[in-house]
Amino acid sequence: MSDLLFQGSLLAYVLTTAAYLVYFARRNKKMRRVARTMLLVTGVIHTICIVARYLEVGHTPLTSNHEAVSFFAWSITWGFLSFRWRYQVKNFGAFVTPIATILMLIAALSSHEIHELPPALQSNWLPIHASIALMANGFLSLAFCAGVMYLLQEREIKDKQFGLFYSRLPSLEALDNLNHHSVAIGFSLMTLGIFTGSVWAKQAWGSYWHWDPKETWALITWLIYAALLHQRLTVGWRRRRAAIMAIIGFAAALFTLWGVSYLLEGIHSYVG
Repeated sequence: MSDLLFQGSLLAYVLTTAAYLVYFARRNKKMRRVARTMLLVTGVIHTICIVARYLEVGHTPLTSNHEAVSFFAWSITWGFLSFRWRYQVKNFGAFVTPIATILMLIAALSSHEIHELPPALQSNWLPIHASIALMANGFLSLAFCAGVMYLLQEREIKDKQFGLFYSRLPSLEALDNLNHHSVAIGFSLMTLGIFTGSVWAKQAWGSYWHWDPKETWALITWLIYAALLHQRLTVGWRRRRAAIMAIIGFAAALFTLWGVSYLLEGIHSYVG
């Protein structure tokens, strides 16, 4: 049942992304309303899919690449929708939904096989730590999108060549504020994720920190975003520098999620 719901979610993501891209190209207000409604429906279907997977496997479905990446896409979707309820960012969906769709495609290509949980994962900390860490990545991906949009908009303004993006993207100030908002939430969640992971490590392995490759790269990623927020508050790092740092930080977050799991041996290597 969960696989069928997942396929339905994947199809919904593809159609929603197409709707947002059509709106981006044609700027038809009716298509914008259709795309927004479709994304909300997609988020609901995806939520039901995750619940069904939970009932099927008997534990929080965050322990394989398929489950983790699917939840990552879910976090992006609901993070974006939470922003939509607060304020409007023109054509943000055209940049966000393709990332969620790509993640769903990756999840679709990953093994859907159900494995018995290793003893270390049989803990109440699993849903707490893993979900917080992946939700952090969701908001950091929104900051990445805002950073890319900022650089595209800035380039057309500086070159005085007002082409595809100038009239379709928000102002530089709005994009910078969106970047800051997304980073602030993502960094807070990342900090909480590292803290809960340390507590769980103490319970499972007797020590708060092991310098495991995933722990190390999580710390490196945390330091990148900490530096961005510190420099923004102290020396006024904003706009272009903040956009570039958000992109670099997201690359580090993706390496922590995938690169470490597949390239480096460690106590987190069972995620997979």
